[in-house]
Amino acid sequence: MQQVLCFGDSNTWGYNPENGERFPWGIRWTSILQQKLANKDIRIIEEGLCGRTTVFEDPLRQGRKGVSLFPTLLETHKPENIVIMLGTNDCKTVFSASPDVIGKGIRRLLIQAKQYSADSRILLVSPIHLGEQVWKDEFDPEFSPESVEVSRKLTDVYRKIADEFGVDFLAASSVADSSEADQEHMNPEGHAALAGAIEEKIYQMAC
Repeated sequence: MQQVLCFGDSNTWGYNPENGERFPWGIRWTSILQQKLANKDIRIIEEGLCGRTTVFEDPLRQGRKGVSLFPTLLETHKPENIVIMLGTNDCKTVFSASPDVIGKGIRRLLIQAKQYSADSRILLVSPIHLGEQVWKDEFDPEFSPESVEVSRKLTDVYRKIADEFGVDFLAASSVADSSEADQEHMNPEGHAALAGAIEEKIYQMAC
């Protein structure tokens, strides 16, 4: 059986924008992907965490720095395939990070993947775009209007990095949007669409 490690943030964890709880099995994209690939002898490892960044230590939430945990997960699971979808939380105002700086964080994760799981096939996924109103008080004021612009520029940055490292690439924003409910997380339709897009990529990688 081949394993696929899905390393991401709240949109990988399955955050429900309507109530802040976790979408159940069969709704979040990782679980849909597992159902789609079950008969292909492929196991999906769900490693999403709300608030996770690439390289930044969040002063408000402990244990969110992706590069601190990623090597441990790689050594623990020894996955044949890796999906990385991070960057949304890096857009928060507290980090003041440009798209290129966030890209440097992605590069560090890819270097770790090559170091700790050298034979793994990798799919780099640029995240969905933040909604235009995400920074307002009723949504998530940890972001700003500038955060929205940064999130929109990540697609091109990640695509270039994927080419540089010779890994597969998918823009989540090409198939899913942030929900109207919170301007930040996918609704069930978005999860289903993303699962469908990743399914084909994973199947190509794993077979």
